[in-house]
Amino acid sequence: MKNTALLIIDVQIAMFSAEDPLYNGGQVLANIQRVLETARNIYMPVVFIQHTEDEEYTKGAPTWEICREIYPLRHEKVVEKSSWDAFHQTNLQSVLQEMHIQNLIIAGMQSEFCVDTTCRRAFSMGYGSILVEDAHTTFDCDFMTGEQIVKHENRVLGGRPNGRFVRLGSTDEIISSMNHGAQR
Repeated sequence: MKNTALLIIDVQIAMFSAEDPLYNGGQVLANIQRVLETARNIYMPVVFIQHTEDEEYTKGAPTWEICREIYPLRHEKVVEKSSWDAFHQTNLQSVLQEMHIQNLIIAGMQSEFCVDTTCRRAFSMGYGSILVEDAHTTFDCDFMTGEQIVKHENRVLGGRPNGRFVRLGSTDEIISSMNHGAQR
């Protein structure tokens, strides 16, 4: 998978310390771990997006930290953002350009906010993106469950088989594709 990077969005302790639980949060984190482990094994670049704002996302607060289970290695890039769009007023574009990245594998939180907005922006900037359909999540809201939101986002963003803004793939499909691409 030449010219591809794994982009992990906002997998921070604050997401797991909210009063209401994330939909399928433990399994989503495990799926992200598996994709991350594969990326590291095949030397695929990894970029972490870290939301920085206020309250639980205040820089330096314990809840602002990226989850220990997937904590970035020294050579992996971390891009701080303060809006839903990981490209907006950040250095993400220059980080990706420096690494000659043309394609993204995207996972993270929250599905209807930062994941959705970043997927759409990546599309408009010309990146080919794959959303790991079982490696993003969110919380219930007043009119939809977290599960419904994740399914909705997969349909809106990816709409199998051809995709709108991204292609979709399960954790197992993505890992298989990553390993196959690395063997070339």
